[in-house]
Amino acid sequence: VSVVESGGGLLEPGGSLTPTCKCSGVPFDEYHASWDRLTPGWECELVAFITGDGNNARIVDAVKGRFTISRDNYRDLVSLEMNSLKPEDTAVYYCKIQGMSSNTEFWGQGTQVTVSS
Repeated sequence: VSVVESGGGLLEPGGSLTPTCKCSGVPFDEYHASWDRLTPGWECELVAFITGDGNNARIVDAVKGRFTISRDNYRDLVSLEMNSLKPEDTAVYYCKIQGMSSNTEFWGQGTQVTVSS
């Protein structure tokens, strides 16, 4: 199983970025997906979640209205569109997939997003 994030970077406040996550080795549509982040203060928090079929998504209040999660089950991709970025969004962003009918989960290696002027 492979879960690989890409698309992080360094940008100024107010900027936009869309990290993506490519998965392989599993029946992708049988896995829910989420983006979690690890802050510089070592807090790990869920940012966004989407069901395996892509029909339901949830965004946490801290980023609601600025972030959007989506998935492409044909290309086995999960994306996190991030707009109006703030310094407090600085973190390592991880993609996680969770089996719908099992307790298995797989994490990517993370991608760094730094928002600073």
